[in-house]
Amino acid sequence: MAASLTGSLMSGLLAAPPAATAAGPVVGPVVGPVVGDPDQQVSSRTGPRPSTGHDLPLVIAHRGASGYRPEHTLAAYRLAIRMGADYVEPDLVSTKDGVLVARHENEISGTTDVASHPEFADRRTTKTIDGQQVTGWFTEDFTLAELKTLRARERLPDVRPDNTRYDGRFGVPTLHEVLELVEQESRRRGQVVGVYPETKHPTYFDSIGLSLEEPLVETLRRHGLNRPNAQVFVQSFETGNLRELDRRLRVPIVQLIAISGAPYDLVASGDDRTYDDLVTPAGLREISTYADAIGPDKNRVVPLDADGFMTDPTSLVDDAHRAGLQVHPYTFRDENQFLPADCRRGSDPNAKGDAFCEYDAFFDAGVDGVFSDYADTAVEAREFWQARQQRARPQRAGASPHPVR
Repeated sequence: MAASLTGSLMSGLLAAPPAATAAGPVVGPVVGPVVGDPDQQVSSRTGPRPSTGHDLPLVIAHRGASGYRPEHTLAAYRLAIRMGADYVEPDLVSTKDGVLVARHENEISGTTDVASHPEFADRRTTKTIDGQQVTGWFTEDFTLAELKTLRARERLPDVRPDNTRYDGRFGVPTLHEVLELVEQESRRRGQVVGVYPETKHPTYFDSIGLSLEEPLVETLRRHGLNRPNAQVFVQSFETGNLRELDRRLRVPIVQLIAISGAPYDLVASGDDRTYDDLVTPAGLREISTYADAIGPDKNRVVPLDADGFMTDPTSLVDDAHRAGLQVHPYTFRDENQFLPADCRRGSDPNAKGDAFCEYDAFFDAGVDGVFSDYADTAVEAREFWQARQQRARPQRAGASPHPVR
């Protein structure tokens, strides 16, 4: 499969001069030949690492175009790409037979119609996931064939009722299917679209014998994506699996950072470090030994006051940049209830507010990318911000029109 896709992409993408994107110039096909056996190579942090440099902030489609379609469906990813997203983000969990599928959580009662399948009624159970009891149906109790009988549903029906008209229309995709879609849409668009997978609950999945790392590395390898300059980021809220992936992958690694708490692998091992410790200058320097970027909760970049209004940015972006790390905060959404008070319009929490004012604050703060449920809004906000930057800073003859980040 990889060889045939490589041939078609080589003829389709490389027939014309490469186009520039927010992530930088197109550096090659989505898939391509793998030199040697990168899965056996150790971390190259003592030498060259894959470049994550770019001129404009990346737009990362959070679970696809999840503001418009049920999240983590091929329809959501396809729409986000056609809206101009630079990357699409599949969250990854495992099936009983070890196949990686795209779901926000391994508990799937809120994102599929599993509860309406009487043949699976006895699969409902309670488990402890990352120290918390969770009741429902879990991907690791279903084979891929069984999961394929389920249909996706909107996770936030009260917030996004329009999306419920798509309930039951789409299935649960595998990582392989997501990568195939990205390859197809890259050919259609004529430039590379990136993928930004997240491993969910890696310590838990290790504990039940369904490690996420090996199938992730293998699937990326099969698609020719375990190579320098592949348009791939790999992310996790835990630390140990990222260190392992850094030794096995040749693509950028991203340490996610929640607003509170601690990486569960540290909790499980008795390490008392928290996410607060990870964002100190010393913590960021430690992250830079195995990762290329951080993905913080956006309130760690631009905090809100007690009334929900934006305050001055923290030093996190500057501190991370000094440690050699990119900064990709999450999650940007258009609805009032997810916006700072400065940007809300009207009193309906589900109505759309002025999301552009929030993006402006973060782009001004120097972030290198944003996770967004609304890729179209993020792309347009970036265009507005870039135009404002250009008006405020006249270009010298021959100078790049993009601010250097």
